[in-house]
Amino acid sequence: MRFLLFAVLTLHSIIVIGQGSDLPSDFLGKDFHRDRRQKLRETLPPNSVAVFFANPVRNRANDVDYTYHQDPNFFYLTGYRETDAILFVFKDKQKASSGTYDEILFTRPKNELQELWTGRRLGDAGAKEILGFQQAFNNSEFKRYNVDFSKFDKILFTDFENDVRNDPADSSDLYDLISQFKKKVSYPEKNKIALVKENSKNNLDTQSLESLLGTLRGNKTKQEIEMVRKAVSISCMGQIEVLKAMKPGMSEREIQGIHEFVFKKYQAEDVGYPSIVGAGHNGCILHYVENYKPEVSNKELILMDLGAEYHGYTADITRTFPINGTFSTEQKIIYELVLTAQEEAMRICKPGATRLQLNMICVEVIYKGLLELGITKSYNEGRKYFPHGVTHDIGLDVHDPTGSILEENNMITIEPGIYIPDNAKCDKKWWGIAVRIEDDFLITKDGYEHLSSIAPRTVKEIEDMMKLPSALDDFLLPALDKK
Repeated sequence: MRFLLFAVLTLHSIIVIGQGSDLPSDFLGKDFHRDRRQKLRETLPPNSVAVFFANPVRNRANDVDYTYHQDPNFFYLTGYRETDAILFVFKDKQKASSGTYDEILFTRPKNELQELWTGRRLGDAGAKEILGFQQAFNNSEFKRYNVDFSKFDKILFTDFENDVRNDPADSSDLYDLISQFKKKVSYPEKNKIALVKENSKNNLDTQSLESLLGTLRGNKTKQEIEMVRKAVSISCMGQIEVLKAMKPGMSEREIQGIHEFVFKKYQAEDVGYPSIVGAGHNGCILHYVENYKPEVSNKELILMDLGAEYHGYTADITRTFPINGTFSTEQKIIYELVLTAQEEAMRICKPGATRLQLNMICVEVIYKGLLELGITKSYNEGRKYFPHGVTHDIGLDVHDPTGSILEENNMITIEPGIYIPDNAKCDKKWWGIAVRIEDDFLITKDGYEHLSSIAPRTVKEIEDMMKLPSALDDFLLPALDKK
């Protein structure tokens, strides 16, 4: 009997370990995630517990779901990449029959049939062995988890959006975990405004985690910096290859495809956000993601805002190129005005500067420039053509949590732009010119590191790069039969 038990345990260990044998070897390790939980624990208020739920699976249509993407906070603290899970991080040690603990994870159980259809699962044993949790249980155990939540001064969690589907065949899916949690903590089923007022009378805190995690995630570790650096390098290579391959007559979708092919070639799992590839006046739509234009004309600029996601961390880079390889006079004027704004903001990019200062420098350069060009009739009219801020943090989110003042190890963008749509109230020669230049930066001890500098930025660099041959020049597909 003892031999049989040993054999079963050994086989189970082989199965768990085997799950990671064909995965990349450079994921963030369990020590990173354990350290992040400890850093969070140190910031929690006395006698408190922080609670995190995995992201739900999102339905695309009928019986097809979107590719799963974990909640960034949950991934940051655990490394777990599956749904139907809940994490507790306690400020203080909790007593159990087997000893004490200060964190506990409930995961999806192993299920041979489900894994055949939808992929491998870690299960509780995998969470212990691979993710390093001492206390990990199948999520079916959560219903019987009998910690007295009324004893805590604070229960910190992010409020629910009521957007999780219920699987009637699974009594421990995310929907049920949330329902069970609400019952355990006496969650008041009211609207959010009422809940905030109610929280002042009980121990539920739906506000504090955002700032605690924002501060923690904003200051990147050495391992995180390398992940973002890799994502940025991959994204730059996409821009470079598109520069060489791009020619009039291509579609927006084809240009998007070249970018994302390069991302995949370098083993990026995904894009960090929907790719923006807008030619001509389409570039004036800030979050243009249709990318439908079937043929980019010879005289248009094309604005390309794309970022590779590598092991959960995303870049965010934008370049604007002339499809024919040469900027027209008006295109060059607008492009260099945006570039000047970016470089002026870069001059003050260091610890202690504020994100507002970066924005106001770009505003001043662009508003003044538009006025001098006669595109606007007053200084403040510049907002019509430059309507957005210029900086945000990047990391596990393309818009990572952020503070107001730059600190060492923040990772940010600087992205000024000018967008002059067709039929704008200015000389027609400016119509359809949309330019954004966005780069990624690491804030260092006394300045910054320009992470995305290898992607051409100046007019000369762009025009010279576009003269080079592309590996895709001979990649020609046969025409589809038209009937």
